[in-house]
Amino acid sequence: MARTNEESSLMSQHARIKAKHPDAILLFRVGDFYETFGDDALKTSKTLNITLTSRNNGYASDTPLAGFPHHALETYLPRLVRAGYRVAICDQLEDPKQAKGIVKRGITELVTPGVALGDNVLASKEDNFLAAVNITKNVHGVSFLDISTGEYYLAEGNAKYIDRLLTSFRPKEVLYEKGKREQFINLFGEKLLTFPFEDWAFEPTSARERVLKHFGTMNLKGFGIEEYSYGTTAAGAILHYLDVTNHDKLGHITNIKRIEGNSYVWLDNFTMRNLELFPSGQIDSVSLIDIVDQTQTPMGARMLRKWVTLPLKDVAAIRARNEAVAAMGKDEELKENISDDLKFIGDLERLVGKLSTGRIMPRELLQLGKTLGTVPHIKALLESSESEHLQHLASQLDPCPEVADRIMKTIDADTPASTGKPGIIANGVSKELDDLRHLSTSSKDYLHDLQERLKYETGIQTLKIGFNNVFGYYIEISNKFKNHAPEEWVRKQTLTNGERYVTEELKNYEEKILHADESILGLESQLYNALILYLSESIQRLQHDATVLAELDILLSFRNSADMYNYCQPEINDGEVIDIKNGRHPVIERLLPAGESYVPNDVHLDNENQQIIIITGPNMAGKSAFLRQTALIVLLAQIGSFVPAEAAQIGVVDKIFTRVGAGDNISRGESTFMVEMTEAANILNNVTKRSLVLFDELGRGTSTYDGISLAWSIVEYLHQNEASQAKTLFATHYHELNEMASQYERIKNYNVSVRETGGKIIFMRRLVAGGSEHSFGIHVARLAGMPKTVTDKATEMLKHLEAGRETSGLAEVADKANVKTIEKMVEDPAMTLLRSEIENIDVNGMTPVEALVKLSELKKML
Repeated sequence: MARTNEESSLMSQHARIKAKHPDAILLFRVGDFYETFGDDALKTSKTLNITLTSRNNGYASDTPLAGFPHHALETYLPRLVRAGYRVAICDQLEDPKQAKGIVKRGITELVTPGVALGDNVLASKEDNFLAAVNITKNVHGVSFLDISTGEYYLAEGNAKYIDRLLTSFRPKEVLYEKGKREQFINLFGEKLLTFPFEDWAFEPTSARERVLKHFGTMNLKGFGIEEYSYGTTAAGAILHYLDVTNHDKLGHITNIKRIEGNSYVWLDNFTMRNLELFPSGQIDSVSLIDIVDQTQTPMGARMLRKWVTLPLKDVAAIRARNEAVAAMGKDEELKENISDDLKFIGDLERLVGKLSTGRIMPRELLQLGKTLGTVPHIKALLESSESEHLQHLASQLDPCPEVADRIMKTIDADTPASTGKPGIIANGVSKELDDLRHLSTSSKDYLHDLQERLKYETGIQTLKIGFNNVFGYYIEISNKFKNHAPEEWVRKQTLTNGERYVTEELKNYEEKILHADESILGLESQLYNALILYLSESIQRLQHDATVLAELDILLSFRNSADMYNYCQPEINDGEVIDIKNGRHPVIERLLPAGESYVPNDVHLDNENQQIIIITGPNMAGKSAFLRQTALIVLLAQIGSFVPAEAAQIGVVDKIFTRVGAGDNISRGESTFMVEMTEAANILNNVTKRSLVLFDELGRGTSTYDGISLAWSIVEYLHQNEASQAKTLFATHYHELNEMASQYERIKNYNVSVRETGGKIIFMRRLVAGGSEHSFGIHVARLAGMPKTVTDKATEMLKHLEAGRETSGLAEVADKANVKTIEKMVEDPAMTLLRSEIENIDVNGMTPVEALVKLSELKKML
């Protein structure tokens, strides 16, 4: 079938618009539906699980088609974006009823994973950063922007530093220069959702000019980034990307900050993953943030995540946070009052973003007004506190009373949720609006009064006023009184029983009535837009308040965690000692069954006497938990939180490294051992005297002798290399490493104690001085459900090996162990009973069914 001219024009229009954004799924508005065609339809149908159909547009074959109603956009758009797609929304730009020919259409918004503003796309407790990486020869630049909040950062450094920042900020989308895909993957891997952007966007001069144009400045000295040319190029590329994606309302991006790498503790991506700071995506997994996040506002939750990934090194700043948390603990009333006020605080940060981009809804404006109305009380509470830091926060709060007053007086308390509906603006704001509303709501009264007046004036008591869709309002009288109709009345219709007329007064009133609702919407829209324009002048003040309130929310969260979980205030100093009394793992202790308590442990590390602790003991005894809890306690302390311990003295660390567990990286052709050695090499090449290092079972990925040799050499390096003498916890199965304590002065042996009773062991989970000579691996295998024949054989082999008989060869040892295992099985009472049962079976006298039943019984006995 030949396609019609209309179909041809429609698909030609679609092709032209699609060509502008070939990498995006094009949602093409056709009537009441958003349609997708071709490959876009295939992707959309699969992602949204909607029907895939087709249409013949005159081509050789049918074109795949998938669509959904336009009102379902808020449901389906987030699913496409979260699946990693860029989505171009193409709307009808004119009323189809008034269009001549094909309806004019155009892209109204390009939504990508890193450029999203809708609440249905954004996760309230997570930042939504778009990143750009400027790859050069040695020094690379990076920039991060969350368009929903206006947060804007840049940094530059080597590949490891940029990779660390990408891990910390966890951008939803990363831009890089077209043609540098291979370089990007080699430097940063394939774990990120990326988009190759136009080369010209990364041209240094053009990118810098774009940043200057946005801020309206002659240079970037005021932001402290004048010398950061690589980072500025990345920042400019982001702004170019916003231009391309049709995001031009950027008034809330008022500042750009330089990320000071030296101000924060170094946490590489291995460490962040190993310490399980954030959810891994696995079912039932619980992370550190799940436990310590007691925030009451979305902006507080987002800021807390940044604090966790960027712990402080500045002792004074850490102590200020600590002191504020302690102050709230001493004043229960202050804590409760702040908590009550924060419940009324909305997501001020993102509300401001919506305000700037013109996307803020009436009820959100009302929420903004209520939030600001709470600020004066919060400010007064903080001013009354004994905490210097809380008083400082009070001084930073700006209640913006005129802004709050303007909102609350302008927006009706019962405003509808969205624009385009009447009732947004409160009464008393505009006399014209009030008159129109009165006209709209009092029309029945007016018409009734007019009808009574006309009856009186004409003496026609049967006169009535009516309405129809043909000619609007009319006056109807019966034939009996048609001669009484005044001359100025205009006859409109003759009926069997009467006549219908209109008057100038009635026509004028009709005009007012018919246009009143339209006028109301238009006037309310004008007043609403004027309010937004007025509020936009206070964006920076509102953003600053959002930052202060988010920090206050976190400090209160720390206080609540401390009270709920019995955390103590750590002593933070510039020393080189980590001394923790009865420390606990913050996550594991919360997951224990009811009635079971976590076994706490002490740890002392310093650079003079006990720099390295070698920890031995069986699997499942708690070595890994002890390592992780030490790192987590230090991390919590350096973000300003109280910690799960009886007491803690923390000399600030500059870096935390972990080498805990590893798996094959099949996609990159790396074995477990290769991954293990890569992580270990990263530690040894970057460690300092102020670092904290955790090694757990290093060397498992290779032969025993290779593993022992490497483990010994690594520990020795950390002890002997003066620049790398980091405080280290080294958990191992290699009991041979216990010998190092006698040769090196700052190495000490500890073990996780067990109690052996009647051939069974009980895990005490207590760290005690001295090394362990047994791993109890076979016992753990029994607990795991290993078949008894396997563990018995292993036990016999172990006895032969420990007796020094391994010189006869492992195969010979296995044969000897096999004999012993069989002998034990024969002597086993259970085996004796089984043998007796078999001997007493009358095979010839059993039916087949009886034989099967007996066999089943014997199997259960076995």
